[in-house]
Amino acid sequence: MIEIGRVCLKIAGRDSGKKCAIVEIVDEKTAIIDGQTRRKKVNVRHLEPTNVKIPIKKGASHSEVAKEFAKLKIEMRETKAKKPKPRPKKIRKQKTKEAKK
Repeated sequence: MIEIGRVCLKIAGRDSGKKCAIVEIVDEKTAIIDGQTRRKKVNVRHLEPTNVKIPIKKGASHSEVAKEFAKLKIEMRETKAKKPKPRPKKIRKQKTKEAKK
């Protein structure tokens, strides 16, 4: 029942209760998911498979999964990458010249 493209319900963790699709199967115990959840590697025991399967290839991108979820009328979680802030420059202490006595 656990296969690429299978729509599942996450039943454990921070994203519990959200729908996701299996994008890649790492081994018999773990899979990579994407959908309403964050794209991440999860334990298969934390997923409840549904009857629905979407036609995606192994390692499909987030946008490909989003298109298929839109066809099923399931809202996706859309995030944008944060722009890195400039690092503060370290100001070195200036050596003060003391008058020689």
